[in-house]
Amino acid sequence: MSDTDNTGPASDDAPAGFPYEAPIEYEPTTPYELPEEMTPPGGDETRADTQPPPYESPYGVQPAVAPYPEQTPPQPYAEQPTYAGQPQYQQQYPPQQAWGAPVPPPYLSVPAPPKPERARVPGWTWPLVSVLALLLGIGGGFLGGTLANDDNNSSGGVLKVERRTAQPLPDDNASVATVAQKLLPSTVQIVAEFGGRAQGATGSGFVFDKQGHVITNNHVVAEAAEDDGPIDVIDQDGVHHKATVVGRSPVYDLAVLKVDDSANLQPAAIGSADQMRVGETVIAFGSPLSLSASVTSGIISAVHRPVSTGDGDDASFINAIQTDAAINPGNSGGPLANLQGEVIGVNSAIATLGASAGQEGSNIGIGFAIPIEQVQVTADQILRTGKAQYPVIGVSVRGTEGGGGAEVKEITAGTPAASSDLKVGDVITAVDGDRVTNQTDVVVAIRSHLVTDTVELTVKRGSKTLKIKVGLVAKTG
Repeated sequence: MSDTDNTGPASDDAPAGFPYEAPIEYEPTTPYELPEEMTPPGGDETRADTQPPPYESPYGVQPAVAPYPEQTPPQPYAEQPTYAGQPQYQQQYPPQQAWGAPVPPPYLSVPAPPKPERARVPGWTWPLVSVLALLLGIGGGFLGGTLANDDNNSSGGVLKVERRTAQPLPDDNASVATVAQKLLPSTVQIVAEFGGRAQGATGSGFVFDKQGHVITNNHVVAEAAEDDGPIDVIDQDGVHHKATVVGRSPVYDLAVLKVDDSANLQPAAIGSADQMRVGETVIAFGSPLSLSASVTSGIISAVHRPVSTGDGDDASFINAIQTDAAINPGNSGGPLANLQGEVIGVNSAIATLGASAGQEGSNIGIGFAIPIEQVQVTADQILRTGKAQYPVIGVSVRGTEGGGGAEVKEITAGTPAASSDLKVGDVITAVDGDRVTNQTDVVVAIRSHLVTDTVELTVKRGSKTLKIKVGLVAKTG
């Protein structure tokens, strides 16, 4: 998982990587300070010269107000005179009762209804009630004794709770937990020689078949393979297995190992990366930072993402699956799975913002996996012949300004490109109808084919746009 510099020309054999970008730096925020105009002068003490003056009338001294004259109490009305010849009337009212006293009925009183006689309980029910009360008393005592025993047997005085023994979800519920349970037995940790140390490198892998073949990344075991150094495969139970390299491909960053005593190793189910869509959930397995049997999940962020890692003869070009599932150093070679528990890719690289000297970059949510279709083709070649092959057309290309494609800089004699209508100076803008913007896009698009295929190149030659068909030839690597 190293950063590379893709500024130089690229060919079918040795293209280059991406330009370096400086890491993002952040500055700390400053504490909030109270503005000076909001600070009261003199602290909390009130200044004497800021007290308002006593109130004074704007009109000078007010004269005293004379008291109001005494009011004369009202006099009773004088008795009204009577006139001759007019009869005097006086309203007659019934006698008043004292306040709160009941008002007697005006006419006849209604007698109260007779009280109903109280129902009597039959005598035969009393024995039955006594028997029921006795049974309830016995049952309550038994229940109380049971709860007391459970309380004494549990720790901390908590009532005993029965633990769940069944699985919380069915086996085919397509959850991350179900996929982890299914695929972890097929995921392994790989420890190999690196930097002169027997256990200098750690990576991941998965069991490919019942014969004990394990798939991993080439960069995990490359140094051990060149030095014939030790390689250990550690299964989920922590059992160490000695392994040897069957074959590897630096071009596709893949390697096939053979494990001794593989009777207890469980092969992983194989799915299809071509059927996956952007946004679908995926699960990454491996041993990030040597933490074995780790599981992370995310989604597919993009498909058919051209990615180049390494440089020189170790440069790899991947038509990658991009995911935001956490992938860190040590995840290399581990499986990327769908929600059916099938492997759809091999974790291979991550994008980073740059790391200090001697340090590796960490996850920023952009990881890349090799599609399982390419893994199967390369693994089949290695298992049949011990070597891997990749297709080329026989040209060297270089990116153009503005991302307008890749210019043909050289055509190798005796290759399919030499026998086609392709010329030096042509700018390749598409491969099989898919737009390309730089040399990496061209190389990845060509190496995604089989050596028996033919590709159609769209090229610009001056003011003309041409479509040229070119065959492929196999190279080992």
